[in-house]
Amino acid sequence: MLAASVCALCLGTPYVPPHRLLGAVLDGDTTLAGIVVAELRLPRVVLALIAGACLGAAGLVLQEALRNPLAVPEMLGVSSGAALGVAAPLVLALSLPAAVQPVLALGGAALGGGLTLLAAGLGRSPSAVLLTGAAVAAALQAALLVLMVMADQLDLQLIYRYLLGSLSARTWDDVTALWPWLLVAVPALVLCAPVLSVMRLGDEDAEALGVRAQRARLLALAIAVVLIAPVTAVCGPVAWVGFLAPHLARWFDPSSGAVRWLPWSAAWGAVVVAVADVPARLALAPVETPAGAWTALLGVPAGVALMRSGGRRGRNGGRRAAGSARGRVPHGVPGAPASSRGPDGEPGTGGSSPGLDGAPGASPVPSGGSGTCGTRPASDGAPGAPGPSRGPDGVSGVRRYGVPESRRAFPPPVEKTGTKDER
Repeated sequence: MLAASVCALCLGTPYVPPHRLLGAVLDGDTTLAGIVVAELRLPRVVLALIAGACLGAAGLVLQEALRNPLAVPEMLGVSSGAALGVAAPLVLALSLPAAVQPVLALGGAALGGGLTLLAAGLGRSPSAVLLTGAAVAAALQAALLVLMVMADQLDLQLIYRYLLGSLSARTWDDVTALWPWLLVAVPALVLCAPVLSVMRLGDEDAEALGVRAQRARLLALAIAVVLIAPVTAVCGPVAWVGFLAPHLARWFDPSSGAVRWLPWSAAWGAVVVAVADVPARLALAPVETPAGAWTALLGVPAGVALMRSGGRRGRNGGRRAAGSARGRVPHGVPGAPASSRGPDGEPGTGGSSPGLDGAPGASPVPSGGSGTCGTRPASDGAPGAPGPSRGPDGVSGVRRYGVPESRRAFPPPVEKTGTKDER
């Protein structure tokens, strides 16, 4: 974030060295570099950071509430509705003050999200909400295309640049227009984060823990609307930031929950927009390209790669955990081999333990005894097979009667032949 911000403030015409940034801002009224940095580049960087943070947090809220990694504002009709609310007065030649644009975007975003939930049955099924949201977003984009056909050439260029998401020619007035909405959205996010962690368990488990799933989903959508609509009103729908930022937060910290992912998702969203705005301003200079085109161009393949690598890491971790669990069979679990050492450290002694096939009932064998004092179940579970005994040479073993070689719990007795000198 720091590197992207420094590059955005320094690069361009005129070029300002990093060590002169502070002086250029303080002397902004007297030098050309100060005016460019303080009045054009700095508000653009601040707006990019705020917009990216809002979109990243909104993307995580939608994905956690719907339990789907593909639930993004572009797929639920929220961004398309906000864009429609701002573009319609422009095409219809309605003169409205700039302060009304966030309200229009809020109304359009609420319209798109509300239509999605109503068509999906008030959010009863997360998968139904996502599929219905894609259909509603397509319908709203069709309405935007109709407006673009009705617009003249000048309005068409403005709408086209706006629909791709652009930070060009933004000033401090655009930044200050976002603060009232942030004062409402940030406390709502803090209260919403623990509920999102419960929603990950599923609707039935959430209901059992006292969370009403449908109401919580509606509130999550309302918070996402409050985060997305003001940003869309100022700089347009910057695409796929809400998709990439949550996956970056999960990839770097996969073991955490929604409470920990939420601030990181906001931070990664700010990084994505700030980084994308640098080539948007400088790649084809002096022509500026929309920042939303770069976020979509880089965000979609990067998000898909993060999803694939995250799923592969989860599967490998599950295999390692299962393998380690199989290697640690606790004593006394049915089916585990009988204990081969007693308290005195000699094989074959100690208390009773499960049989070779998991059937309990083996009798203890006295230490130092010989013969068939104890019995152990045979391979088919029938009692009566001779238990471990001690031979004349002091080596413990299991007699061969009724127990196959592959089912023995102790090593076979050692047969010693020949004279003592030969041995």
